[in-house]
Amino acid sequence: MKKAGRKVLIITYYWPPSGGAGVQRWLKFVKYLRNFGWEPVVYTPENPEYPAIDNSLLKDIPQGIEIVRTPIWEPYSFYKKLVGAKKNERINAGFLSEKKRPGLAERFSIWLRGNFFIPDARKFWINPSIKFLVKYLKQHPVDAIVSTGPPHSMHMIALGVKKRTGLPWLADFRDPWTNIDFYHELMLSSWADRKHHKQEMSVLIKADEVVVISNSMKTDFLKLLKRDYSVITNGYDQDDIAGVDVKIDERFSVAHIGTMVKTRNPLLLWEVLSEEVLKDTDFANDLEIKLVGSVDYSVTESIEAAGLGNYVNRISYVPHNEVVKIQQQSQVLLLLINDTPNAKVILPGKFFEYMAARRPILCIGPRDGDAAEVILETNAGYVSEKDDKESIRKAINELYSRFRTGKNIVDSKGIVRFSRESLTGRMAECLSVISGQD
Repeated sequence: MKKAGRKVLIITYYWPPSGGAGVQRWLKFVKYLRNFGWEPVVYTPENPEYPAIDNSLLKDIPQGIEIVRTPIWEPYSFYKKLVGAKKNERINAGFLSEKKRPGLAERFSIWLRGNFFIPDARKFWINPSIKFLVKYLKQHPVDAIVSTGPPHSMHMIALGVKKRTGLPWLADFRDPWTNIDFYHELMLSSWADRKHHKQEMSVLIKADEVVVISNSMKTDFLKLLKRDYSVITNGYDQDDIAGVDVKIDERFSVAHIGTMVKTRNPLLLWEVLSEEVLKDTDFANDLEIKLVGSVDYSVTESIEAAGLGNYVNRISYVPHNEVVKIQQQSQVLLLLINDTPNAKVILPGKFFEYMAARRPILCIGPRDGDAAEVILETNAGYVSEKDDKESIRKAINELYSRFRTGKNIVDSKGIVRFSRESLTGRMAECLSVISGQD
């Protein structure tokens, strides 16, 4: 292990005990950065509105690292009053509504969010953070700064610090900005749309390095601005799966892990499963649809309409260490790519954990997308287009046949390059280049 003589300030909204997908990427980079000669310093809110709490992630925070927190004000108390939510109710991401279809109040809040909270509801933390960090860095110098978004307010903080200090800056995009799957749902005025694009462009121009998570995302950013972009995907942590002893489900469990928003609703899959249940008694007796995490009301309606309600095993949010076990227990891991204009770009973080679980993946999404490319390249499972019913049926039938013969396994190849430690090495190289220490 190299001596961590160089320091990097990481500006992130999500940090343990936050749960959910947003926290994983930089928690794991921070975990391994010292192995590559970088000492991380984390800047994060003191009182954030997290979508979920997961104390199991605290074990991944390296001992002795500095975590700097300052208060944040977010407009969620106003939002909760507007939509009639309870004070302690957590806010779902991606316009997901579990209990009912969005009403007038919810649609009005989306319009407010898109047109007045630019780039997002954490905008009120931008100026106080710039002021605080400029003063902090005079007394605690670092060699580089990192911002990770969304929320993209983190990039705007880093931009302000960059302008005031001149420090090398790496902007990491876990998701796109104006090309994110729900951007078209924000009901933006032309003025707000221009402001989102202007802020996005300022980050792309001023950052010394821009990192994205997939090749297609890089292609999309190149359409906005011609410059160098580095692709560093999400990954899996070998420590999370080492020593996990589980028994594979006895039923034919088709499991989706994580949030299932309405744009991920696999209507043809429900049709196929319904038809197989009606024509095959054994299939009906074996089937279990395992949904782990938040599920949009529209998805629940579709499952009920297909007559599959009795086959569903709903599991609410569980800690990440339990998620790993569920992934390894399940017969099939369902990867649903959002039916949105940016579908080819989407490469979910959980996908790499799916591969590490070495359970068959059924991906429903574009066959020319980034997720499909990795699945087919690594022999990790099946890919079917969302509107190709017979392809979905063929995959289900093959998976079920393998389940019945006790041979429902996969031999994923070449996935070690997606280990969190290996990916951290690549991120450390990017930091070394922009700080002139490569």
